[in-house]
Amino acid sequence: MHRPVLVLLACAVLAACESLPANVGPDIMLDAPDPVENFDLVPEYTTEDLAGMDEGSEPLLQTADALEDFPVHIHGPALPMPVETAAPKLKPHEAIEAANGKAAMEPSTDNYMNAIQVYPYRVGALYQVYCAPEQITDVVLQPGEELLSVSAGDTVRWVLGDTVSGTGPQAQAHILIKPTQAGLKTNLVITTSHRAYHLEMHAFEETYMAAVSWRYADQQLITRVMHSGSVPPPEPSSPGSLTLERLKFRYDLDGDFPHWRPERVFDDGRKVYIQFPDRLDQGEAPALFVIGRDGKSQLVNYRMSGTYFVVDRLFARAELRLGEKRQDVVTILRNDLGANRP
Repeated sequence: MHRPVLVLLACAVLAACESLPANVGPDIMLDAPDPVENFDLVPEYTTEDLAGMDEGSEPLLQTADALEDFPVHIHGPALPMPVETAAPKLKPHEAIEAANGKAAMEPSTDNYMNAIQVYPYRVGALYQVYCAPEQITDVVLQPGEELLSVSAGDTVRWVLGDTVSGTGPQAQAHILIKPTQAGLKTNLVITTSHRAYHLEMHAFEETYMAAVSWRYADQQLITRVMHSGSVPPPEPSSPGSLTLERLKFRYDLDGDFPHWRPERVFDDGRKVYIQFPDRLDQGEAPALFVIGRDGKSQLVNYRMSGTYFVVDRLFARAELRLGEKRQDVVTILRNDLGANRP
């Protein structure tokens, strides 16, 4: 009974031995592919290849990981990566000159309206103004803009004045500029009720700008507010608006008697007002020189407002001069200084 069972078990073992290899070892590992030079990222297909592709064929995708395994041959020497270098540090005067050069706005034929150069207003811009002796350059402000102050770097060789055109809300301030000779250069700062202007003035023999004005990004908004009546119309800035109680008439006149000799001189504790005859515009106005304690002329900011010279500070002695060879001189002296009178 047990012999047939053993025979069958032995036959099964022999059959299993014939179906397996004699020696079973580990599987092989594939070698890395050979390097490919001039590898194209986008495979090229011929017309026959495209025609033989089935509509259901899936496209071959090139992944970033797969591309990193293939070295790309670069023709020619490899260039170094660009290195960011810090801008050279400028000295203070070089930085100032560079900033002023970028801020300068020059006249352009595109910005002319007849003879008026219309600059686009920008905060901090340096507007270039060209003037000439015996010619007036008119700096025109925005209608309704109240003039507060005008200050120039050189008021000895430059003649400044201001006037107003129009009335009420449309009153428009004008600053009049004239150099006494060619080759001069100075700056001018104008402050108003709306903004500040910075000008650089150049004097030439003949070339000059008849008028300078601006266009403003907020002009329509300001005009709408002015017409709505929410802002009272500005009054022209003139000596006529001074308070009588603050005026001090403490100046004497000496010297020549030209047609332009002032009628009176007074101050309000901050500024000096020199009143000329009413028709001073029919002739040439004199230049003002403030005399210091050392007897030398000093620069002082002043402007002409109507028939007045408005000087931005007090002084003890000043001279009005006109002419070259036969010069007319009128001296202005403070009369309340006692022994310290110059």
